[in-house]
Amino acid sequence: MCKKATGSPFAVLVQARVKDLVWTHGSPATYRSSPIAMRGFCGNCGTPLFLQYDGDELIRVTAGSLDHPDRIRPAGHYGVESRLDWADGGRGLPEEETQERF
Repeated sequence: MCKKATGSPFAVLVQARVKDLVWTHGSPATYRSSPIAMRGFCGNCGTPLFLQYDGDELIRVTAGSLDHPDRIRPAGHYGVESRLDWADGGRGLPEEETQERF
């Protein structure tokens, strides 16, 4: 699902608690991307901003939309069941499959 939502072979997402996240320039637009999740994007330019599963206290923000994405250090891989064979973004980190099945 991240490939289609971002137009990339994978999405780099940063987890944060919803209650700790503050949007500094307005509020993102949202859409239901699947039966169990919402995605947010900039209503002005369309930049993908986040993924949030229903009822989850965590929000997953796109690293590229942050002011300082260079400060992010990967801690693991999520959605490994759909990894493209040629996409090697830091092997050896903990891996987890998605909650969703199509």
